[in-house]
Amino acid sequence: MHLHEHQAKQLFADYGIPVPAGQVLTDPAEAAVLAGKLGGEAWVVKAQVHAGGRGKGGGVRRVEGIDTLETAVADMLGSQLVTRQTGPEGLPVNAVLVEQTVALARECYLGMLVDRSRERIVIMASASGGMDIEEVAARDPEAIVTEVVSPAAGLQPYQCRNLAFALGLEGRQIGAFTQLLNGAWRLMNECDAGLIEINPLVVTESGELLALDAKLDLDDNALFRHPALAELHDPSQEDAREVEARAHGLNYITLDGNIACMVNGAGLAMATMDLIKLHGGEPANFLDVGGTATAERVAEAFKLILSDAHVRAILVNIFGGIVRCDLIAEGIVQALKEVDVKVPVVVRLEGTNAQEGLALIEQTDLPIVTAEDLNEAAHQAVAAATGR
Repeated sequence: MHLHEHQAKQLFADYGIPVPAGQVLTDPAEAAVLAGKLGGEAWVVKAQVHAGGRGKGGGVRRVEGIDTLETAVADMLGSQLVTRQTGPEGLPVNAVLVEQTVALARECYLGMLVDRSRERIVIMASASGGMDIEEVAARDPEAIVTEVVSPAAGLQPYQCRNLAFALGLEGRQIGAFTQLLNGAWRLMNECDAGLIEINPLVVTESGELLALDAKLDLDDNALFRHPALAELHDPSQEDAREVEARAHGLNYITLDGNIACMVNGAGLAMATMDLIKLHGGEPANFLDVGGTATAERVAEAFKLILSDAHVRAILVNIFGGIVRCDLIAEGIVQALKEVDVKVPVVVRLEGTNAQEGLALIEQTDLPIVTAEDLNEAAHQAVAAATGR
């Protein structure tokens, strides 16, 4: 689960990671009061969306004067921010973070993530911060210094010093960085985070360390242990269909194509999408109805994919192992009776009770085409979507 910057910074502060003074706003009328609390004549206004590249998209502005601050807050709130990570539709800005400006001496990068191949938490640091770290890594891999932390031993003081030296810190900054890093380590483990990123981690002109930006991702599967953190979820930053799918226990991801897929099993779903592309088509979604799908869940899945106006054909690919194909067929028939389907539907059933499921479909007068194998099904779906 992604968190907004202001939410991440609140957790940072709770764990002793220094952040600039600031406050989140949802009403432009509150800007003048906040400016008085923060003090100064200049502030930074940041749109709160679940996407990077906000600065290049106009979502981060430095403003001077209360009138300019109020205008900037009013302009951002209610807008759709488009960045390289949002796609052309952008994301809604329902809140902004207003912070004090900071006199910077230099910018660094600090990241902490779960490396599943190593089964370890890896810490990355670079003296080149404030820019796309991927570009830094591609241009100069040696600029990225890493420390792999043993889960048995935990974060060690020498690892903190190694990273501090790599960032060019000295004197009391090394102790401050060690404290900051230990706070991040505790946050990572105690909150079941998958990613902590501070870009930039700045050294101020007075020599202090500050997390000027904050990115924090939590493990969805561990949220049952953290009900307070689960409440930070912001569904407005997600595709509405994905939110609805989750409510029905479905795994759904919106894609850019026009052939909707409904499959049981993530691996089979990936293979189905690969075959669609092999035959010249583009999948409109990833949809895994799971191994224990019921007729009702299948019906909800069908309604979900039919709500996408870009869909020109639907491919249902079910392998009956735990799930029975006749139950899937019942769900398909039920959904097509409830929803006015105006696109071709191609169904491939294989496995447990496949013949019973196909017989059930053939007994209806619904516009469904059946296929004997997956390759044929993908070909028919692409042909139907492209009018071939």
